[in-house]
Amino acid sequence: MWLILAFISAILLGSYEVFKKVSLEKNAVIPVILVSILFSCLILAPFLLISDFFPEVLKGSIFFVPQVDFHTHLLFILKAIIVLISWLFAYFALKHLPLSLASPIKATQPMWTVVGAMLIFGEKLNVYQAAGVGITLISFFMFSSVGKKEGISLRTNKWFWFIVLATLTGALSGLYDKYLMNRYDAMSVQVYYTFYQAVIMGIITLFLWAPTRKKTTPFRFKWAIAFISLFLVTADFVYFYALSLPDSMISVVSTIRRSGVIVPFFYGAIVLHDKNIKLKIIDLIGVLIGMLLLYLGSK
Repeated sequence: MWLILAFISAILLGSYEVFKKVSLEKNAVIPVILVSILFSCLILAPFLLISDFFPEVLKGSIFFVPQVDFHTHLLFILKAIIVLISWLFAYFALKHLPLSLASPIKATQPMWTVVGAMLIFGEKLNVYQAAGVGITLISFFMFSSVGKKEGISLRTNKWFWFIVLATLTGALSGLYDKYLMNRYDAMSVQVYYTFYQAVIMGIITLFLWAPTRKKTTPFRFKWAIAFISLFLVTADFVYFYALSLPDSMISVVSTIRRSGVIVPFFYGAIVLHDKNIKLKIIDLIGVLIGMLLLYLGSK
């Protein structure tokens, strides 16, 4: 069950990447992030309010949001900070890099998550899973080498390093998710950390973007920003629920989740007419083979 949920989350996450790219086109990055988070809060707020004031309606369901203590709130704030750091790097990079390049580089995140999961949680993979993770990660890594053919210097291009930093902090977030899912309700994690994101991002917008907004790229509202929230909230809900199930493995779930790179890849190829698609398709085939091996190893 958790494996199927991981694949569903992957497709949703891939769609989320596409709407991010559309939203960032000729738009200010920081307010786009803030507005998307506010939309996420609007989606999640009813579940929190009903759980607090009419608990009998949702209690016992996967949509119920249990109350948590002060210490737990601090852990959720840390989760919000880690995710926002990753997002800030990722959004800026995505705005300036080709979608078919930035998304696959971000998709190398499972490599770091797998290493961390093995070191921290002691997870072990069977032969099929190990082969699947290995082939997938090699394919993801090969995507980054295509950047050289597109005139992007991997040594001096700051946006490339932004996506690398986004990937590393994203891997840290994935490991922290597993820690939280073993101790707290998945809905509580998603709802509370999203609201804390809104507060933190509001402060960042007020003090970093607002004072210089007239000198930088202006903010324009696009309905694509609302779809960022819709697809992300749904992808995260499925993802958190998958991690909360018995025997779920963060290394496998994270790898499958990043296979959603297929969606922005084809969007970049067909709609944005990105370059070197033939080379990227070869790498994409490797990703699909890796996904199949992961599925066979988890049956």
